[in-house]
Amino acid sequence: MATRTISQEAFEELVKENVDDLGMDPTEALQDAIQTLTLQGVDLSGIVTSVPGDTNPVIDCLDRLKHLRSEPDDHELAVAFNTLHELCSNPNPNANSNSAIATRNGAVELTCSLCSKIPRATGSRELLLSALNALSSLLHDVQSTGTFQRCDGPTIVIGFLADNKQDVEVLSSGFRVVASAATGDEIVKESFMELKVDELVLEILSLHKNKGIQSLYDAVRALLTPDDNRVVASQVYGYARKFAKIGIAEALVDSLSAGLCSPDLVPACTTLKVIAVNDEICKSIAEKGGVDAVLRCINDSGEQGNKAVAKVCCSLLSKLAGSDMNKSEIVGKGGMEKLLTLSCMFSDDPSVLQEVMSIISVLCLRSPENAARAVEAGAGDLAVQAMKKFPAAHQMQRNSCLMIRNLVARNPENRTTLLLNGIEKYIRKAKQTHSNCKDAATDALRDLGLDNYNL
Repeated sequence: MATRTISQEAFEELVKENVDDLGMDPTEALQDAIQTLTLQGVDLSGIVTSVPGDTNPVIDCLDRLKHLRSEPDDHELAVAFNTLHELCSNPNPNANSNSAIATRNGAVELTCSLCSKIPRATGSRELLLSALNALSSLLHDVQSTGTFQRCDGPTIVIGFLADNKQDVEVLSSGFRVVASAATGDEIVKESFMELKVDELVLEILSLHKNKGIQSLYDAVRALLTPDDNRVVASQVYGYARKFAKIGIAEALVDSLSAGLCSPDLVPACTTLKVIAVNDEICKSIAEKGGVDAVLRCINDSGEQGNKAVAKVCCSLLSKLAGSDMNKSEIVGKGGMEKLLTLSCMFSDDPSVLQEVMSIISVLCLRSPENAARAVEAGAGDLAVQAMKKFPAAHQMQRNSCLMIRNLVARNPENRTTLLLNGIEKYIRKAKQTHSNCKDAATDALRDLGLDNYNL
């Protein structure tokens, strides 16, 4: 159903009526109007809900920017943009409502207009950074990103990025805009791809190896995530293939090869995962040394107790293991043993254990040889001990059930081993306790050969 809305003028008139006709004081009149409209299902996003007579800092800031548009002063503009950014971004507790007010009152159009007037190669760096930061905080929904698109925002931002390839701070601010604008908006994603953002990303990855430009990775993931509910068939999978084809996957593998000392390791793993959309790309990543790099990082993360790296590397390895050829390479290079060693290092952390279980499940799928090796390495013991130790960790419990199923589906000998270790009672407990475990637990009990698996 369409959301009911109200104009700023109509809202203010309702508050005024409460004061004039019902004799309420201004604060009471405001609260009554808000309560009445909320009960009627009216969306008040972007409505200034200040007490009559009070000023709103967002509106004041936009008025200041409008004034400076006719009488430009680079430093004063930068100060105003910085204020807007502070009002509309975290940790400001009113960031969401402020950004909605700003966009409803023309902030995106105004900012894009002012950005278009900044000389690309010779403009004030202070002004450019503040404008880009403000713009990234304004783009929070499809209305704001749609306005950004109509104001030629993608072209403006890509131009600044292309002219400032050596400036890490400008790149960071610029890619933050790309990430915000592309999130949830298929049309904006397409615009950036038409502007060859993929080629620009590759060039910048080559120029700034291991510099920790987090927003660049955020931008790539935003471009390659099918998150626009308005479209039936997203084009992002084609974009991912294009990213891989021009060499971005290989550049990301280089970031992994630098190991745990690289600030790019975690974002490179999560980004490589969204690029690996088919068997061909997964195999090419392995051929470029991706499997070796990930296994090395898994080993190092266990030794150094780095949970964040352990989790993202296991998650990436699960994606790469979607290729049967990669499965063989991972197991052949001691991957199964490395994963079980990692589980020992993080035996008190179910969030890591569930990732280990997930990759073991993938490695054992349709592979009795890998299932036998996994149980030999200790996967059965991992399932029993973890399910016993963390009964409330619902996702880990579910992943354990999925792993158990793949360990025993084609390996009758593993069923006996697991049942003798008492796995049945833990699976049944997970099934009874967690709704998301019900199907996985039922399948695991069935594949263990139990007749009463539906109970």
